[in-house]
Amino acid sequence: MKNFFITSFLLFSVLSIGQTYIKANALTTLLTVPNVGIETSIGEKSTLQFDVLASLWKSVNGKPREFYTFTPEYRFHFKEKYNGFYAGAHIGMSIFNFQKWNYLNTTKYEKGFGYFIGATVGYQVKINEKFMLDCFLGGGSHQGFYKGYDFNTEIRYDGAKKYNKSGEWLPYRGGVMVSYKLN
Repeated sequence: MKNFFITSFLLFSVLSIGQTYIKANALTTLLTVPNVGIETSIGEKSTLQFDVLASLWKSVNGKPREFYTFTPEYRFHFKEKYNGFYAGAHIGMSIFNFQKWNYLNTTKYEKGFGYFIGATVGYQVKINEKFMLDCFLGGGSHQGFYKGYDFNTEIRYDGAKKYNKSGEWLPYRGGVMVSYKLN
């Protein structure tokens, strides 16, 4: 699955025409959760961005904190591409092996996958001909499918026969992308 997304990302970047930026989220990277992406022009005021956010932490204080999100997003720029306010719509997927916030003082964790659909608002500022900052915040609905385990015994605690399901409306995207223009 990871190879498919890496190959898709590389193919998308090679085939992209017009202005294209590669990006790294400065805020999440400082928190040791890298978020990288690519944004390319697809119209006069439209761009397409694809990004990956990854927490590579198999364990923090003995508790799982690993997740990956893959997000393709359409963006409409109100003024001009890569300069000023924009609004975006996205749909993506997540894979996780994670202890939810409401289980922090327990031995419970969840392992599964999910999909999300939502919107992003942001503002882009050109620093010079090659560099740009992209400040953004987004959220929406995340629908998760998971199995709950006790990490001491590895026995399921949730009682579901297949997958447990949960859905939340929440903010799940944000930061400051430092962007470099490729062409």
